[in-house]
Amino acid sequence: MAVNAARPLIVGPSTGPEAPFPLRLEGKVIHGYGRGGKQLGIPTANIPVDEKLNDVEEGVYFGWASLRLQSQAGFKIYPMVMSIGNNPVFGNKEQSAEANILHDFTDDFYGAEMRLLILGFVREMIKYPTMDELIEGINLDRQVARNSLDREAWALREMGKGTLDGSWLVRE
Repeated sequence: MAVNAARPLIVGPSTGPEAPFPLRLEGKVIHGYGRGGKQLGIPTANIPVDEKLNDVEEGVYFGWASLRLQSQAGFKIYPMVMSIGNNPVFGNKEQSAEANILHDFTDDFYGAEMRLLILGFVREMIKYPTMDELIEGINLDRQVARNSLDREAWALREMGKGTLDGSWLVRE
């Protein structure tokens, strides 16, 4: 659709993250507005917004997430795309930090420990005119995150490739 037509499919330089990235966030997964999975079909894992986000531009970001689920030992790493801001389509008053982890989970994991290594900016917030365009935009964000992370300079050496230090994601 028109809003998403001219967007790039890869973001960030081929040499890897540049200042101010990487940014680190962590916290326990909390309940959000309940729209991601139920209304949009794109589940998100929300963490409390902290002062680290005060100077961060509202928008969509990408990077790596790690989760320590009750059903597993230690942290496991996944690619992610996330929204930081007020979500203009829904007119939220409060800022939220919502990670869409690019993995299919069978169960909710509220209360799980989550760490986010934010590596780059995808786009500014957009007030999409329709829900279909919002869903299309989020799915494009997911593809941009995958494409952008699928380069050696953006890969984590903890995952057996790349040179990017993601040891904080799995540190006990």
